[in-house]
Amino acid sequence: MTTSRVLPGNRILRYTLSERVVHWISGVSYIYLLLNGLGLWSPSLWWMIVILGGGPLARLMHPWVGLIFVGSVLWMYKMWKDDMRITETDREWSKTLGKYVRNEEEELTPVEARRGWERWAPVDRFNLGQKYLFWVMFWSGIVLLLTGLVLWFTEYIPRSLSFLRFIAVLLHPIAFLATLGGFIIHVYMGTAVVRGGFSSVIRGEVSENWARHYHRLWLDRITGNAPTKK
Repeated sequence: MTTSRVLPGNRILRYTLSERVVHWISGVSYIYLLLNGLGLWSPSLWWMIVILGGGPLARLMHPWVGLIFVGSVLWMYKMWKDDMRITETDREWSKTLGKYVRNEEEELTPVEARRGWERWAPVDRFNLGQKYLFWVMFWSGIVLLLTGLVLWFTEYIPRSLSFLRFIAVLLHPIAFLATLGGFIIHVYMGTAVVRGGFSSVIRGEVSENWARHYHRLWLDRITGNAPTKK
């Protein structure tokens, strides 16, 4: 983080262009895999496969798009691994998670709300929920990659390792369900709960007030207002 994230007009650069690009690559590839995978999984959902171009194309594209998705997750890991470390401040903030989800602070007067934010543990660039989501998607992505490779190249697995196919058949959908839950929560939080969250991954910018509200510790750090450690 540098002061270059502080923009004119009381605007803050929340996400760089490369961060936004990888986010959308991950999101679009995941949605394709979601529809494609559900269609291949259940005959009742075969209409999804028809929309996506038919069975042969869906079978061909699923593993390749899967590699794109996992590659984007690894790319995000490289960019955000330091920001995603869980700290004691995160654990303190978790005590007010209910108020955050219910947007209770938005029902207060501005003065009361400001005092409330100052009482609650400050949040760095990502809050605890975002960090949990990241690690769920990261580790689930690793499981999906490994089990997907087994299912992709089944004919090359020797008979002595045939048990890997059964493990892959079991773990692949379990990892998918974990990512699906995280994806639904992520979309809900970014669109319905945190106002301005969705636009930040399009334009990359947020207002200074938004940053102070949701990520005060991060704002103080990039603006040079963080308390000096003794």
